[in-house]
Amino acid sequence: MSISSHKSSCAIIVTHNPDITALLELTAQLRKETDFIIVDNGTVGISSIVESINIYEQCKEIICLDKNKGLAKALNVGINWSLRQSYEFVFLFDQDSSLCDLFVERMIRAYTDAREKVKANIAAVGPRIINPQTMRQTSFKLFNRLIFRSDVKYAESTSHYAADFLITSGTLLSLETINHIGGMKESYFIDNIDLEWCFRAKSKGYELIGTDDAILYHAIGERSSNPLVRAGIMAQHNPQRSYFSSRNRVHLYGVDYSPAGWKYRDIIRFIAKTIWLLITSRDRKEYFKNISSGIKDAKQLA
Repeated sequence: MSISSHKSSCAIIVTHNPDITALLELTAQLRKETDFIIVDNGTVGISSIVESINIYEQCKEIICLDKNKGLAKALNVGINWSLRQSYEFVFLFDQDSSLCDLFVERMIRAYTDAREKVKANIAAVGPRIINPQTMRQTSFKLFNRLIFRSDVKYAESTSHYAADFLITSGTLLSLETINHIGGMKESYFIDNIDLEWCFRAKSKGYELIGTDDAILYHAIGERSSNPLVRAGIMAQHNPQRSYFSSRNRVHLYGVDYSPAGWKYRDIIRFIAKTIWLLITSRDRKEYFKNISSGIKDAKQLA
């Protein structure tokens, strides 16, 4: 299985001023099972990092963008490169994720197993994500259900789950679906790219699957004493990042393929998070400025 996985898959790692130790650990894990490429978003001094990674035969390309063009653009560059090379699957990674053993093999096996169970068109499979800072697991959610919304078994499987959304890092994409679904929305730049793509895939009749067969260790957002963040209800980002988060989610509220259940719940979360930040944060003025600008600019997104 691992030999065929190597031939049929390619991992895309998007970097921007990466922690070289974490990046080298990730590439060392990936090289055991699959080809990989790096798409760098304007890192200063990237040449020294390239020298450390080019030693791996499995590193097929390092694409250096001349400036930070955003996560969505970088992912699309990697996806398009992989399409030209005729890979069957791509794995999407942030620069600071860590994998369980045999991650690639487990993920491709989960895709094959889930597809055989119901003969469905599966666009993507996501691993179980565990925050290494708290060891808290992220559940696989369905948005258009009032109850039993998390970790709903897929086709009576013991380890696969139906999902309306998969986090970017660690996700396996079936490249044969890209021509129909399309790539990542580049105007979003960084936040909610995965939400928008997943909603679009579901609207076109594709399934998204979460699995317990593979684990990705990945922290979402930044550390915070905020109880809502610590409970995993919302992610914490700096004031500048809140511009993109606010702009993109408000844009998604007006998109017809966004699930109504997600819109209602996220509006409540968005309001609660904004109020909390404006009351408790020392950077409340910066948050107010960026959130207000994001909401205003949402109308201009294509």
